[in-house]
Amino acid sequence: MFSRIQVSAALCAVAAIAMGVADLGAQDRVRHGRLFPPQDLGLLEGPDRDLWQMPGPIMDALGVAEGSVVADLGAGGGWFTIRLARRVGPNGKVYAEEIQRLALEATRRRIAREGLRNVEPVLGTESDPKLPARAIDAVLVVDTYHEISDPVPLLRNLATSLKPQGRVGVVDFRKDGLGPGPPLEERVDPDQIVRDAEKAGLKLVRRETFLPYQFFLVFVRK
Repeated sequence: MFSRIQVSAALCAVAAIAMGVADLGAQDRVRHGRLFPPQDLGLLEGPDRDLWQMPGPIMDALGVAEGSVVADLGAGGGWFTIRLARRVGPNGKVYAEEIQRLALEATRRRIAREGLRNVEPVLGTESDPKLPARAIDAVLVVDTYHEISDPVPLLRNLATSLKPQGRVGVVDFRKDGLGPGPPLEERVDPDQIVRDAEKAGLKLVRRETFLPYQFFLVFVRK
């Protein structure tokens, strides 16, 4: 039999665990706000991300090759930026776009560490990525769309940055709850993205299905 002291201690321990879980839930809700906190960028770069994010096949699907001019919209800490830069090589160019100065600074530091000379950091706004007109072969929007507050003006400006055969690839987390990613209530319906893109002068040309936890939509200008 347990003494009253032992039972009381056990109840206190259970309460402490419950409070800890609640605190973690609160931290998670804060962490997955509309804009991802730059101080938490390291959380996006787990050792298994290469396996489930599949950057090589994504770049293949968008036709990113040596000499391409591409943009990484919502570059965060530059995880995808450096992979794009290696793919396009010294004859290509990558615009690493962010609207948060701290995140863009993290990307700048990463570019410097990697010794990359073909990346240009760009500070955009919520509605305008500030990319050059009719200059981009492919724009990549990875794990970012669910943070965009007013997507149609942004996509309209993206459309003006594309070359005639340019493409926009939107990759974000499905709403089935599998794998990593933001809470379900923050995830976006891919059909809503298609509707937004239509309003912005873009049309869907492909839905890629090879990613394990995410959808992948490919758009071109109408």
